[in-house]
Amino acid sequence: MNHRIRVPEVRVINANGEQLGVISTDEARRIAAEQELDLVEVNPKARPPVCKIMDYGRFKYEEKKKQAEAKKRQTQVELKEIKLRPKTDDHDIAFKVKHVRRFLEEGNKVKLTVRFRGREITHPETAKRQIDLIIDEVEDICLVESAGRMEGRTMTAILAPKRK
Repeated sequence: MNHRIRVPEVRVINANGEQLGVISTDEARRIAAEQELDLVEVNPKARPPVCKIMDYGRFKYEEKKKQAEAKKRQTQVELKEIKLRPKTDDHDIAFKVKHVRRFLEEGNKVKLTVRFRGREITHPETAKRQIDLIIDEVEDICLVESAGRMEGRTMTAILAPKRK
């Protein structure tokens, strides 16, 4: 796989990582061909451009493996939502607390949403009390990103898991 380089001279690094110095492009291609390897331009912005003699297919393969390994190690944080109403009963709230706790232990963020209907909007303190109750129950494993905030006819709070 010979990429055509239109620069008369390039700085060349061999397969062992040792510098061969600045040589002509044709000479660098010839050296790579003798070793049955590829001449790959690694830094085109340098003056003169830097090329490396390597097995390009193997390089791409190893790069792909490294990316797959990094992707496997990273965790995706989801935002789970728990919906309530101002009239939600205490037992139901206790049940929702279990869900919140499980979501936080799994490493996900939790959005608590209290939705108001009709005249319920005149008593936002009931929703604030519910949100505070849930936060008090799980404060040992969570950080409060935003405490009860009104947005239209809903009050929301966002909880994030504490880092271990």
